[in-house]
Amino acid sequence: MIKLNINKFTVILLILLFSLNSCGLYKKTDIKTNPLNDADKRAKNLAEGRGVQLLNSKKGSGVFDFASSNEMWRASIEILDFTPLVSADYGGGILISDWYSNQESPLESYKITVVFLSNEIRADGLDIKVHKKICNTNFSCNIIEQKTKLNTEIKSAILRRASEIKDKKIKDRVDADTSYKKGVNTDRQKN
Repeated sequence: MIKLNINKFTVILLILLFSLNSCGLYKKTDIKTNPLNDADKRAKNLAEGRGVQLLNSKKGSGVFDFASSNEMWRASIEILDFTPLVSADYGGGILISDWYSNQESPLESYKITVVFLSNEIRADGLDIKVHKKICNTNFSCNIIEQKTKLNTEIKSAILRRASEIKDKKIKDRVDADTSYKKGVNTDRQKN
């Protein structure tokens, strides 16, 4: 009877050990990719965006881009900096400018609306609407939506600036990675 219980216990223990091993509790590491000293480990974790987690609190509910990291959003803000913005809703993906008039023609004013359809830098990821308000001398105004060259000029300027921001971000990331690898190699040579 006791021998039977010991055999069951041994089998259950072996099954648990094999199942825990495949759960990912133990991760193999390579000295070529992971730094040896603590300061380098912290720098690498910060560069990769890792932080402190308590009790495996990874929820994985979705991917949220912040306005400062979205190239299309930043480019649109930079391109439309000549006019005040009435609404800038990052969560809804819309920018609306206030009525802007040129000093040479004060009876004409323009309102620009940028709707983000995608976070990717693509021509179909943006919808630009330009409204023109024409007023006469007794302040009777007529508003029309324009579908002119101005729409495409604004869209191409935003896309061009967004790609420049993305290229700079990639270059900075590569430079940081290169300097990190140089620092790891010099630490290894010292040891």
